[in-house]
Amino acid sequence: MTTLYCGMNRAALDAAYNNVEAIPDFPAVMADFQARSTGLYEQASCRRDLRYGGSPRERYDWIACGQPAAPTLVFIHGGYWQNCAKEDFAFIASGPLANGLNVVLAEYTLAPDASMTQIVGEIGRLLDHLGADRDALGTKGRPLVLCGHSAGGHLTAMYRGHPVVTSALPISALVDLEPISLSWLNDKLKLSAREIDEFSPLRHIGKGVPTMVAVGGAELPELVRQSDEYAAACASAGEAVELLHVPGCTHFSILETLARRDGCLAQALVTVAGR
Repeated sequence: MTTLYCGMNRAALDAAYNNVEAIPDFPAVMADFQARSTGLYEQASCRRDLRYGGSPRERYDWIACGQPAAPTLVFIHGGYWQNCAKEDFAFIASGPLANGLNVVLAEYTLAPDASMTQIVGEIGRLLDHLGADRDALGTKGRPLVLCGHSAGGHLTAMYRGHPVVTSALPISALVDLEPISLSWLNDKLKLSAREIDEFSPLRHIGKGVPTMVAVGGAELPELVRQSDEYAAACASAGEAVELLHVPGCTHFSILETLARRDGCLAQALVTVAGR
């Protein structure tokens, strides 16, 4: 088969970006995430499905920690821009809430119903909305940490320069869309040449907030490479960046370190939020 990217053909690229196949017990993992997320919603003080735009999935959940003058975490879920929902990952809010942060769980329209251009635009509208609504939410003048996982990490990296964001935590982020466009993932994404360039954060570092780039030590090599190269590019551009390899964590188990109050990502979040 024809070599397409970094010595990989289509089959190799498909495997290199197939996190589901890399986790033998993936259905059980997701079932556990969903069950714990349901429990979080039942226990937390939550306002669900608040609107930030006109399309059905332009909505977010606001979960208050109950502490005065608290920072806020905005979390963008993954799913390769084409799967999953905020309700699948609400469990991650447990750690930040316990550590005194409010949590916003972001939703967005998925491919193929939305192009990458539309998806990126929706997250921009969410952040604009949160900025305009700071008085009502009680977040004015308080830190706002933008965080996302996988595809959500990509969207986090896209907006580390947004004026309401004070720090960023992209987890297992997909910052180079070229290999994505050559793999099975593009069957639904249908990335254009313009989108590959414009929406690859690795190619456009720019000025932004202090950023902690996190990736699991047991993730697929391409995921590790993308995080390593992004952190290096940020550093070369003179941006404040820290790279964190979380030992032993897969693409999904890394989220446990955010969900646990004493987990390494939960503690890193406390640090970057200045809590």
